[in-house]
Amino acid sequence: MGLSEAPGQRDTQALLSTTHAMELRRRDYHVERPLLNQERLEELGRRGSAAGTRQWRTWFRCSRARARALLLQYLPILAWLPQYPVREWLLGDLLSGLSVAIMQLPQGLAYALLAGLPPVFGLYSSFYPVFIYFLFGTSRHISVGTFAVMSVMVGSVTESLAPDEAFLQDLNSTVNVTARDAARVQLASTLSVLVGLFQVGLGLVHFGFVVTYLSEPLVRGYTTAASVQVFVSQLKYVFGLYLSSRSGPLSLIYTVLEVCWKLPQSVVGTMVTAVVAGVVLVLVKLLNDKLRRHLPLPIPGELLTLIGATGISYGVGLQHRFGVDVVGKIPAGMLPPVAPSPQLFAKLVGNAFAIAVVGFAIAISLGKIFALRHGYRVDSNQELVALGLSNLIGGIFQCFPVSCSMSRSLVQESTGGNTQVAGAVSSLFILIIILKLGELFQDLPKAVLAAVIIVNLKGMLMQFRDICSLWKANRVDLLIWLVTFVATILLNLDIGLVVAVVFSLLLVVVRTQMPHYSVLGQVPDTDIYRDVAEYSEAREVPGVKVFRSSATVYFANAELYSDALKQRCGVNVDHLISQKKKLLRKQELKLKRLQKENKLLKQAAASKGTSVSISVNASVTDIDSSNAEDSKAKIFRDFREIEVEVYMASCHSPVITQLEAGHFFDATITKQHLFASVHDAVIFALQRLRSSPVSPVSVTKL
Repeated sequence: MGLSEAPGQRDTQALLSTTHAMELRRRDYHVERPLLNQERLEELGRRGSAAGTRQWRTWFRCSRARARALLLQYLPILAWLPQYPVREWLLGDLLSGLSVAIMQLPQGLAYALLAGLPPVFGLYSSFYPVFIYFLFGTSRHISVGTFAVMSVMVGSVTESLAPDEAFLQDLNSTVNVTARDAARVQLASTLSVLVGLFQVGLGLVHFGFVVTYLSEPLVRGYTTAASVQVFVSQLKYVFGLYLSSRSGPLSLIYTVLEVCWKLPQSVVGTMVTAVVAGVVLVLVKLLNDKLRRHLPLPIPGELLTLIGATGISYGVGLQHRFGVDVVGKIPAGMLPPVAPSPQLFAKLVGNAFAIAVVGFAIAISLGKIFALRHGYRVDSNQELVALGLSNLIGGIFQCFPVSCSMSRSLVQESTGGNTQVAGAVSSLFILIIILKLGELFQDLPKAVLAAVIIVNLKGMLMQFRDICSLWKANRVDLLIWLVTFVATILLNLDIGLVVAVVFSLLLVVVRTQMPHYSVLGQVPDTDIYRDVAEYSEAREVPGVKVFRSSATVYFANAELYSDALKQRCGVNVDHLISQKKKLLRKQELKLKRLQKENKLLKQAAASKGTSVSISVNASVTDIDSSNAEDSKAKIFRDFREIEVEVYMASCHSPVITQLEAGHFFDATITKQHLFASVHDAVIFALQRLRSSPVSPVSVTKL
């Protein structure tokens, strides 16, 4: 046994010694190379202009492969459905679709009420758009359909353009509900068509990146403010009040004041119904959270509450005995398609664009979260097209604009949903309800739907905790969150979104104008340079200042960059330049005086017949007064006037190309002033100092 182990031990020792030697060589390494400025680097690396990619040429090519690629891109179901693993995924998608449909039924009825429409149109909006997204969408887990934020944005439009006051009957001053609902349905469906057109158009021109300008604090602040709007809008159903329709700035404040003013007129039966339904919903949600690991499917609390409330309302007669307002007639069957009204486009175009952007931002953010979790890719441009077609075709069938719901998406994922088939299954269940079961919910109290909406706001209202987390993490993001929230609360949803986006973009500009400037020092025994304020062992090189900016220099921050560079160098450059100009002016005046005296002496000598020769040193440095130079060239010029050399280091190729295109280089400023690294520039500067020790050197890292 010992004889057999000996060779293995020797091999192991040899391997360890080899590994140890390699490790030592890695630790004790030396790099020897010549100093490289930009000119020598381009010669060594044979730099040339990058070949231009003319991608637009491929757009006009006609071939079978090109046609197939376009078909699979814009109709992704043809790519994934043939490869669908039926045995592994079908059962999970069926259970998931059923679970989502059970949630979608009460939420569709409730969110239609939130949009100011009859509840049955919430069911239509839970069928058509969901099935269209099944054909064109790329996210496997998001649940498209009615959503609280989208519904309240639609409701603000319908209630402002078709208020109750416009449909009062002359005889008894009651509202003509039939005419009002017809006008609001036409507004909502036309709005949905416009939203779809915007989203499809932006998707086809590949404007999916536009959502990147809606930062996470902005979206969360906006949805939090929208949830407050939703909560306030449901108070009239909770207390059984009839409120005036309001829109525009401060409408939320006026609505809250009117609710407080009319509280003595509340219907007790409606309040009790809302409170009981809310308590039941909260208890079922808490029970689901506790038994989540033991239940194959969550308890459908919303559906059970709706069924129980409808049965109690029908049996007890809540509407006739206690004055509880109910949903009313729900027609069975589907409605025929209706063309949108072009006359309304001008009134709806602004709100349609805002709803299109917000709906896509919510959908793509959720889609990317699930895609990252499950390891697949979501195409943002195709998502725009899919969501736009869902709203466009849904609007023709009298649906209102939709997006996706976080609560339903989480249920779809947790109950085993794997693909878009789960969405198709849920839409088919909703279709059955529309055709056969919808009319059974005619006696459902509206207060119960309001309770469903308010309880489902828990997730968005919990976003108020962002204030504490952002205060600790990033106070600029907190400022964006607060401005978005306050603007949306005070100015309404559409104007608030515009204010939030403009403020966010202004902060981006301000950040580029106030970058972090630092002076770098050399870490001992290395060629690494770090901020001397952060690294205590980093030492400045005597006679050399290494200056770095965290932002790219452009016209908006060029002056600030120049001022910071002059300040960090520890030399009052402007004062020295002004003193030099004063000295030059004195020398010019002295030169003119000597020339004048020389001229007078010559005239006097000529009159006496003698010759006088006076030599005057006229080598006065010219002052360059050109103000048309580039901002970076101005830095070179200012420092050169006080005999300080400036070099740039670690410039990327786009920066060098921009300098070449802007005629930055000339006879005095060449590529020999640009270096491959900070260390190269510092060593070259030290060599210059040895040969000319009176001239300090500044190295700036752009």
